[in-house]
Amino acid sequence: MAGTSEASSHKSEHPIHMERRPTIFDEKYRVVAIQGDQLVIRGVVSGNVLTIMNPAPATPLTIEEYPPGKLIALSDPSASPLN
Repeated sequence: MAGTSEASSHKSEHPIHMERRPTIFDEKYRVVAIQGDQLVIRGVVSGNVLTIMNPAPATPLTIEEYPPGKLIALSDPSASPLN
């Protein structure tokens, strides 16, 4: 029984991490395709499919830069310092 109470007390040691909901920036993604000025990716864990619009159409997305199957991560633009 001592093992049971230790296990249950261990679970409550990190309540902050357990309550935090993951965001799209916490997951890794695989490139599915490039469709014009859009990048289609799928979450490795969630399986969610996202379509990212190219914010700089003058600089087109290329299959060399984003080949299907490439593992990428998204960065949160609100977390970067302002110029």
